[in-house]
Amino acid sequence: MRSIRTSKQQVTCWYPQPGMPGIFCDPKKSARFYTPISNRPETPAFHRKLFSLLNLGFDYWQPTGGAISPTDKALVNGYVKFLAYYAGGEDALQAAADEYLADIAGKRAGNISAAKSFEAFRAWVTIQAGFSTKFVMPDGTTRNEPKSISFAKMDDIEFGEFYKAVLDVLWNYILFRTFPDQQSAENAAAQLMGYTS
Repeated sequence: MRSIRTSKQQVTCWYPQPGMPGIFCDPKKSARFYTPISNRPETPAFHRKLFSLLNLGFDYWQPTGGAISPTDKALVNGYVKFLAYYAGGEDALQAAADEYLADIAGKRAGNISAAKSFEAFRAWVTIQAGFSTKFVMPDGTTRNEPKSISFAKMDDIEFGEFYKAVLDVLWNYILFRTFPDQQSAENAAAQLMGYTS
């Protein structure tokens, strides 16, 4: 007997017959059978390994910026290129544009208090790692939503690809400032959860 989380509720279960690991029975209601979310023993290990890496990235991330959107930057930089094409002096124009954007960002940031949210961070990392679905909104814009990651449906290869993509994102945006290489960052994440690399 053991307790298992099914898709609907927590129940105490047992294997009805040896060799049938996917079907469990509630002893109090012997006519009801359940299919577990996962009976793979590595699923919790996958989860812990990934979340220790995400927690490491989250701990080292400090919210800055965000006052100027990528669209704002692209618009200003496009205008700089337009002016430079007709007037020349792209370097001087780009320097002026960068200073202007920094000034605007400073003014906007004074009115914004940045808060850290692990769920928002995890969603952002998942999207940046390429595990997202793109939706077209009624106004014609597109929006990426992170895919739900099911460790129960991932094999070792799929998990390895996802983990590597997450590590690359965290390295490229956050962890490179603190650790000399990706392996050192992985070792730090492993130490957080008691893994050894």
